[in-house]
Amino acid sequence: MAEITYTAVATSTAEGRNGGRATSDDGVLDLTLAVPAALGGAGGGTNPEQLFAAGWASCFIGAVRRVAGEKKVRPTDLAVVAEVTLHHDTEAGEFTLSAALHLEASGIDQATADELVAGAHQVCPYSKATRGNVEVTLDATVA
Repeated sequence: MAEITYTAVATSTAEGRNGGRATSDDGVLDLTLAVPAALGGAGGGTNPEQLFAAGWASCFIGAVRRVAGEKKVRPTDLAVVAEVTLHHDTEAGEFTLSAALHLEASGIDQATADELVAGAHQVCPYSKATRGNVEVTLDATVA
């Protein structure tokens, strides 16, 4: 087993995604949760899909930087946009997720950006955790 580097602790209370709160044990994270207006909810708060997208985008950009460093490539600017989509299979009564990860980069060519995305998807802990469970599409845009 690998050495433990860090453990994040968060708690969701009340109605969870429908008017609850999400807090971290250190008090830094303290969010109101709400069903998005796009799903017929009141909106006015974040939701699990947004939190997952933010976490994955943040983790993935770190993985891109790691792969770029290993390849001795120095992009001048990077951003990762993560889109996490909630799907409802009404016949089965189940919900699933899919994701799209978009790398926006400058200072490198398209082939290098594509290599960075593919490499990052192999080493990013979120990508590893979801592999085989969440359909993921990857792409890169070079400015």
